[in-house]
Amino acid sequence: MRGIKSILTARRAAEIEPFEVMDVLSRAQALERAGRRVVHMEIGEPDFTAPAPVVEAGIRALRDGRTAYTATLGLHALREAIAGHYEKFGVQVAAERIAITSGASGGLLTIAALYVDAGDEILVPDPGYPGYRHFVRAFEGVAKVLPVSAASDFQPTLEMVRAAWGARTKGLLLGSPSNPTGTLVSREELGKIAEFIAQRRGVLIVDEIYQGLVYGQEPWTAFGLPGDVVLVNSFSKYFCMTGWRLGWVVLPPDALRGFEKLAQHLFISAPAAAQHAAISAFDSETIGILEDRRAEFARRRDFLVPQLKKAGLSIPAEPHGAFYVYAGVDGDARRFARDLLEKEAVAATPGVDFGGNRTDRFVRFAYTRSMDDLEEAARRIARFVSAPSP
Repeated sequence: MRGIKSILTARRAAEIEPFEVMDVLSRAQALERAGRRVVHMEIGEPDFTAPAPVVEAGIRALRDGRTAYTATLGLHALREAIAGHYEKFGVQVAAERIAITSGASGGLLTIAALYVDAGDEILVPDPGYPGYRHFVRAFEGVAKVLPVSAASDFQPTLEMVRAAWGARTKGLLLGSPSNPTGTLVSREELGKIAEFIAQRRGVLIVDEIYQGLVYGQEPWTAFGLPGDVVLVNSFSKYFCMTGWRLGWVVLPPDALRGFEKLAQHLFISAPAAAQHAAISAFDSETIGILEDRRAEFARRRDFLVPQLKKAGLSIPAEPHGAFYVYAGVDGDARRFARDLLEKEAVAATPGVDFGGNRTDRFVRFAYTRSMDDLEEAARRIARFVSAPSP
C-alpha cells in the first residue's frame, strides 16, 4: 500500500492530465440536447450489450441472493471457466493462478501496488493507454516512455526495450491489441522482449483486454513466455460487459499471495453477481454470439479504414485488433476533433489523450457504432476534410 496516498493529494491530482475524450463527450451530449444527431466515435465501449445468457445468469444470481462478498481471488467456478478458456489458445493455465478483479483497472492497480516501489521505472509505450502511466505514478514509480511509431506498428521492439532499460527499470507494461492504435505486437518479438526482461529479473505485464477482438489472424496469449509474465484481461471489450466491472489477471505462482493480500485492502472482492453471471460468458451459446460480434467489428473496420483514407486521412499502421482506427490529420488534433464535432457532429478522440509522442497529429475513431452510423460518419468526415479552410 506504500505510496497510494500520494495520488489522493491535491498536488498529485493536479498533475494528472484530464481526459480530452470526456470533454468531447460532454460537448457531444450538449449538441444532442440541442437537437443535433451526433455520431459517437469517441468512447471505447462496444455498442453491444452483454449477451442474453450472461444477462439471464446475472438475473438468477440476483434473485437467488448471490450478492455477498466472494473470496478475494474470485469464485472458483469462474476461475476454472477462465482457465478452460485459455485452452482455445493452445495453453494450459491453472485456475489457481487466476485472480478475479474489479475490472482490468482493478487488476492493473493491484499489479502496480505489487510490483512498483518508489523510484522504480516501468516502461510504457507512447502512444498508449493513459492509465498505464498513472497506475505507476500512483505508487511513486516512474512511467518511462517508449516512443513507438508506425515503423513498428506502434508496438515496442526488443531494441527499444534494450535501449531504454536502466538500473532502476523494473519491467514493461504494454497492450496488445493496443488502445489507441488497434495494432498487435508479434508473438516472435514479444518472445524476444520477454527473454530479455527475464534475464534482468524484471516483469512483463501484458494487457490483453482486447485479446478476443483480433481480425485476420487467430488470437493468441502471452502466457508461457519466459520469466515473470503477468496477464491482464477483462470482460468489458470482447465480452461486452463494461459496466459489470469485472476482469482477471494471470500471475506467476509466487506473486499470487502478495496480490491477494493487496486486493483484500484495495477492493475486497469483485462484484459477486457479475462473477456468477460471467461463468455463462464461456458457454458455447455465448461464445457463438460473441464471435458473430467479432465478425461484425471486422466488417466495420474493413469499411471505415478505406473510407478514412479516401477522405484524406492517413492510417500509417492499419489496425488488426480492438475497435479503433488511429488516423493522422493535418494540423492540430484537438482543433480537428473540436471542429469535426461542431461542424459535422462526429465525435472523435484527440490523440493527446494517449501520450506526447506526436499524438497531437492523430485522432482515434472507435468503430463501435452500427454500419448505418459509420456510413453517415464517413460522409460527414469526407465533407469536413474537403471543405475549404475559413
